[in-house]
Amino acid sequence: MKLSIITINRNNAKGLKKTLESVKSQTSKDFEHIIIDGASTDDSVNIIKAYADECSDNVRWISEPDNGIYNAMNKGIRMAKGEYIQILNSGDFLAKEDIIQRMLSELQHQNEMAEKPIAILYGNMLKQMPDRIKRDRCFNGQNPTFLGFYTGTLNHSPAYIRRDLFDQYGFYDQNLKIVSDWKWYLQAIILGGEIPVYTDIDVTLFDMTGISETNHDLCKQERKKVLKSMFPSTILADYERWAFPIDQMKRLQRHKWAYKLVWFLERCLFKWEKWINKEQIYHK
Repeated sequence: MKLSIITINRNNAKGLKKTLESVKSQTSKDFEHIIIDGASTDDSVNIIKAYADECSDNVRWISEPDNGIYNAMNKGIRMAKGEYIQILNSGDFLAKEDIIQRMLSELQHQNEMAEKPIAILYGNMLKQMPDRIKRDRCFNGQNPTFLGFYTGTLNHSPAYIRRDLFDQYGFYDQNLKIVSDWKWYLQAIILGGEIPVYTDIDVTLFDMTGISETNHDLCKQERKKVLKSMFPSTILADYERWAFPIDQMKRLQRHKWAYKLVWFLERCLFKWEKWINKEQIYHK
């Protein structure tokens, strides 16, 4: 089996139904769907039972207490039989009915060209904003760097991750509440050298009301904790000081007139400082 889709849910019957409908409507059936429910007390279990009865050939599920979202994800990963894994949590859904078919076709195409099975294939994540849908292309095919992960991440839901990478780099850190997938990416991509491959396919529509989108303070705290545990302070010091200005310059480079203006002002300031220093030396 090529793909295992893992859905985590707890007391989100409305969002879960939307997720399951998007999976059930797929034109390709070349996948298994693993649903990990955290002993929900709403109508979630009834929805899962009805879905499993209708799609019994490729659905496995459990409903039991867990120790958080990453504990539930790890359960699903251990149950998975697919070569690749996609995490599609309740409330998130596949953007169109042919997404799995297109992604598996792209995966086959990329693997035929590669020396070994690619580590991660990712597409676009659509974000439902109050007034529009925003298409997030993440790294957009560029090789991710530490700076890219320091200020951002690789989106989780539109990624097909090779299952055996979890045996190599470990499972998600269950002590974290929000950023464990980000930490895992740091281990696999930045420290491990795994290269994610991009395809311009709108894969998922993301629920912007999730915990990682509504608790920014906790997210920042956990990111700092992870960085301090994984990298020396001598490396982090420069990133803490210069990551934001570098990001600003990268955005400015997309607008040539603004970038040229800033470059001109910087040259003027540099020459002025140089002239001041010469004057000081002369007067001494």
